[in-house]
Amino acid sequence: MNKLTHFDETGAARMVDVSHKEPTQRLARAGGEVSMRPETLQMIRQQTAAKGDVLQVARLAGVMGAKKTADLIPLCHPLGLDSVEITFDFADNRTLQIEARVGVFARTGVEMEALAAVSVAALTIYDMCKAVDREMTISSIKLLEKSGGRSGHFLRDSQQT
Repeated sequence: MNKLTHFDETGAARMVDVSHKEPTQRLARAGGEVSMRPETLQMIRQQTAAKGDVLQVARLAGVMGAKKTADLIPLCHPLGLDSVEITFDFADNRTLQIEARVGVFARTGVEMEALAAVSVAALTIYDMCKAVDREMTISSIKLLEKSGGRSGHFLRDSQQT
């Protein structure tokens, strides 16, 4: 097990010094889902929500969430992201899957940015639909893949939850 890098030898929290690392192309993909009543998902699919096109607003919110990650997570490095892509999939009549793909050429990875993008997109979907379905559930937010950097490539086994 690797030691936790966000703590120094005395146990004090710190931002990791990445100045000695060579920049590399970094990619991270994260996913999550929002479960809801079938009528709510149908409303999203048909773009009939009173607040507008839920998926387009959630997509923009996810992009903004990725860009603001360092403002939300105290020890994340601020990064000038090269790309953020948010996609949605209607998995069944109750489940909307969200995936974020984030890329950067930098000294540190973008896993947190991808996870933040999915989280903010999911929260936006909840916000836009809560008037009709307060029982929506946000779940399964996880890293799906990351590449670049010293630790190499990670790809979640599709059988893992």
